[in-house]
Amino acid sequence: MYNIWFEKAVATDYVSMFEDVANGICPGDQYEQDKLHQIEIAHGAMAGGVAYNSELMDRASNLLIISRIGIGYDKVDIEAATAHGIAVCNTPDGPTISTAECAITLMMGVARNFKKIEKDLREMLEGNTKKNIWGEYVAFELSGMQLGLVGLGRIGGHVAKIANGMGMRVATYDPFITKERADAIGVQKIDSLEQLLGMSDVVSLHLPLNPETYKIMNAERFAQMKQGAIFINASRGGHVDEAALIAALDSGHLFGAGLDVTDPEPPLAGNPLLYRDNVMLTPHIASATGAGRRKMMVGAMNQILQVLRGEKPDNLINPEVWDRVLERWQSMH
Repeated sequence: MYNIWFEKAVATDYVSMFEDVANGICPGDQYEQDKLHQIEIAHGAMAGGVAYNSELMDRASNLLIISRIGIGYDKVDIEAATAHGIAVCNTPDGPTISTAECAITLMMGVARNFKKIEKDLREMLEGNTKKNIWGEYVAFELSGMQLGLVGLGRIGGHVAKIANGMGMRVATYDPFITKERADAIGVQKIDSLEQLLGMSDVVSLHLPLNPETYKIMNAERFAQMKQGAIFINASRGGHVDEAALIAALDSGHLFGAGLDVTDPEPPLAGNPLLYRDNVMLTPHIASATGAGRRKMMVGAMNQILQVLRGEKPDNLINPEVWDRVLERWQSMH
């Protein structure tokens, strides 16, 4: 029998997927001091929030595959995994719909100023006072506005489809997609990030986190955005210089922001973004609907089972390692 390592206890309705070929193992609450308990005997790992670095891989000498529950793999050292003969996979289709819908929800919530208006209503009722809430309410109708997508992958593409259906005009800056791909989903392809930021009423990030995209939104980039624009980030917290974002909000340059991610996560208790009326902040739950969780779990598990059967997994991030993984798998039989 193989062993599949989980960072935390796996729900019983997923056990039937692997119980004929593998045991499910996890640290458990009693091993709080050793969060990698039993990783030494694992052949596959379901990767969530743990950092999969070279030190972990040295310890996990039997590991054949690290399967990421989600699309991002910035917590997995791909170079180290390849050096150790470990396949790394992700589930790029799993979080698409839920994350795109969360980005749209944040966009609508900020545009309609829901956080502030709820606070105004509560204060009026608690103080038993009259206030011209309707007359003082400031909000935007998104139909007809320009949406700028930084990245047009699976999630960005689904955001574009929803936004088009809402009557928004959609453009993107993504040097890795073709004009034909953008045209196919009704998106204008823009040649520079500066141009996209300057023309967009709403800017939404949908790109991987890597050295090139780390803090891609800094003071210079926020200054390039339109006066009164809305900023949305349901991608990775590391894309944003939060001090620069706060300064852009404090100055009134931005109308508001909707964020599902921060840096660090969770945000520190004193983070000013938590207490702003014009910022909607959620704790990295964009993909965490029932349907989204299931698609990611099933996708990640299926790829572990593929490797344990000696089959090349569907979404192999480091394909150059596959021959070595197969050799290691064959040596176990």
